[in-house]
Amino acid sequence: MTAENATAGTTTPTTSTALATPQGRVPASPGQLGLRGALLLAGAAQLITISALVSADPLAATWSALLLAIAPAPVAATMLLVRPPASRLAVIATGVVLVVGIVGGITHTGLFFLPALISLVVGAVLLSREHA
Repeated sequence: MTAENATAGTTTPTTSTALATPQGRVPASPGQLGLRGALLLAGAAQLITISALVSADPLAATWSALLLAIAPAPVAATMLLVRPPASRLAVIATGVVLVVGIVGGITHTGLFFLPALISLVVGAVLLSREHA
């Protein structure tokens, strides 16, 4: 973006970098976007589970409810924070946590994690195609 600066009758072009995009930034791949979606959906469902555990009519504190209240978002965050060889293990660990929690809490809050699991699978498939 250029603007003309009029001082003492001369005009000199100046550039403004306020709206410029960073030069070194690489756009996220579709696989990374899928994993980010899984992280956001897991975090949202985790907040729903926590609020269900501490509500006026709370859920029973079973192993699946506590697993879904504690583990999904931190485990999903490791997918995006570690490098590709270790991120595959983090994707598998996140999938295991989500599947076990969904199966254990299918009657209460387990189904809230199904969109996160779907996004995780789509992101993992797209990411594996990118690296292949």
